[in-house]
Amino acid sequence: MESLGFALAGLVVGTAVGATGVGGGSLMTPILILFYGITPAIAVGTDLLYASISKAFAVALHGKNGSVDWKIVGWLSVGSVPAALATLAFIHYYGQSGDLDRLIKLTLSVAIVLTALGTIFRGKLVAFAKHERFAFLRTLHRRGQHTFTALSGAAIGALVTISSVGAGVIGMMLLLLLYPRHSAIKLVGSDLAHAVLITGIAGLGHASLGTVNYPMLGALLIGAVPGIYLGTRVGFRLPDAKLRPLIAGLLLFIGVGMLGKAIAAQF
Repeated sequence: MESLGFALAGLVVGTAVGATGVGGGSLMTPILILFYGITPAIAVGTDLLYASISKAFAVALHGKNGSVDWKIVGWLSVGSVPAALATLAFIHYYGQSGDLDRLIKLTLSVAIVLTALGTIFRGKLVAFAKHERFAFLRTLHRRGQHTFTALSGAAIGALVTISSVGAGVIGMMLLLLLYPRHSAIKLVGSDLAHAVLITGIAGLGHASLGTVNYPMLGALLIGAVPGIYLGTRVGFRLPDAKLRPLIAGLLLFIGVGMLGKAIAAQF
């Protein structure tokens, strides 16, 4: 019966991801914590491997279509891989103090709120990045583009490793600012490819710490596959302008609620 509940969670999140493209971690991890009573560390560790496996199928399709810029993926990885490894070492040390779950809840809450805001203002962000008034920013980007990309990767790597959130919407926000002249589909493919890599590394690191529930992982994947297919079909029929605000509002509600609880727990 418990496996059926996890499969249902995979179905719900998979449908949302397929319909809107919103990162699964921003939905799956809080659902596991709030509705299933899973400890934050186990929820994050399991969701990281779930995200890596489920997104790998999408990357395979993008790779066949030539919509992955591997140079961008490489420069993101220059920052994200060392940051993820350093964060895993920190988690291993910090977890011994018993405060790991509180740290995860606080970081997760902030990451979800940022994801919600990124989902709401994505259109304005694209317009900002391409506006001629900010041409000087593009010049700055070209001069230090690789450096900024690596630094963005480092921020994503640390955030994803602690909270399982950030490789999707937040990563895409940064790429839109750094690469305004690239096509959206190439940025999406590159963001997904990097997400598979960094969630895989972080997930395996969590597995080595014993914070992955494998039966739950299997049940989530069983639900996710038909969910992504269903969500894609729904997304074709419903306007993006209505879907994204709906998901963003849900994320904002969850993120603010969790953030309030996390702050209150400190006192």
